[in-house]
Amino acid sequence: MKDFSFSLMQNITFGAGSAARLPDLLADRGLDKVLVVTGPTLARMESTRRILQALEDRGIVYSVFSDVEPNPSIETVNKATDAFSACGAQGIVALGGGSPMDVAKAVGVLAAHGGVITDYEGAGKVPGRIVPLVAIPTTAGTGSEVTAAAVVTDHARHFKFSIISPEIIPAQAILDPELILSLPRSVAAAAGVDAIVHAIESYVSLAADPFSDTMAEKALELLGKHIRAFAADRSDMDAACGMLLGSTFAGIAFARAKLGNVHAMAHPLGGYFNIAHGVANAVLLPVVMEFNAPCVPECKLERIYRALSGDLHGPFQTEKLIAAIRTLCAELDIPKNLTELRVDPALIPSMAEDAMKSGNVLVNPRPATREDMAELFRQAM
Repeated sequence: MKDFSFSLMQNITFGAGSAARLPDLLADRGLDKVLVVTGPTLARMESTRRILQALEDRGIVYSVFSDVEPNPSIETVNKATDAFSACGAQGIVALGGGSPMDVAKAVGVLAAHGGVITDYEGAGKVPGRIVPLVAIPTTAGTGSEVTAAAVVTDHARHFKFSIISPEIIPAQAILDPELILSLPRSVAAAAGVDAIVHAIESYVSLAADPFSDTMAEKALELLGKHIRAFAADRSDMDAACGMLLGSTFAGIAFARAKLGNVHAMAHPLGGYFNIAHGVANAVLLPVVMEFNAPCVPECKLERIYRALSGDLHGPFQTEKLIAAIRTLCAELDIPKNLTELRVDPALIPSMAEDAMKSGNVLVNPRPATREDMAELFRQAM
């Protein structure tokens, strides 16, 4: 076993109704003026109004930036940074899924260290801690509330780039399952598979260690047990708790062990075609898993299969895992292939080239060339 070390750089609060603790948690950090970063739909929801009212009641001044789109752009990051400066905020509250959290992290970087966001593209470019950030997920999927990455779309390059640094991990995460009870089925399904992909890719990563494996295994147990029930009935509190915790554990796993070719390939699909990240991951997962399988220990493949299929005692072959992934995605009404998502095959060479720029390919269990990536895209068509 290789040597390893770990530390957890944040506080995490879990429980139904725990979002009501936000004012106290901000006050404990000496924050009385914040920018709330969220999306336009969420900004209109009653749950958000309750959170904002709680801030008012505690005397915490806030400004809301709600112009966050899926696959958020450099332009959105710049607008949100301007809003942070204009309101004189001391910290940030990110409320939503991965997109608001990506924007909030990027704003935190620029507010603390200046420059333009592309200055921080890649790993290890953030020189110190960002401004205080509290992350409150309203989906069970991205795990962004506990990760060291932010993803931003550069439309000029048709490219989604990552900022990767432990300095951008939110100082506080609040996991309130009540906030995910009103998710549409399609969002719950895609986000849930996104979390499963996080758990799987970190589990089979070349950078995996006993700590990340422990988090990934627990995430797979929770997500596999609850995703079907949660997609069927988003008011199921037990399923909501399982999905939210599973998503966070998967986020902790991939914050350490990174991801793989599924995410490397999903980012160009978002950059070129604005495909929702969770949907792109779901479509790519069975193709990439079949490619990776010869280089993954069979015991890990079997554990993934048992968690996702619920088949705890039957014989195992790798083909059963690939079939179980396809069956799960079909049960969740996720598109079967990239053709259904109107991906233009003429752009496969460009997307394959972009995928190879991702640091995730370096820890994918099976080495891949640009030609391999192009073939995987073609198979996913």
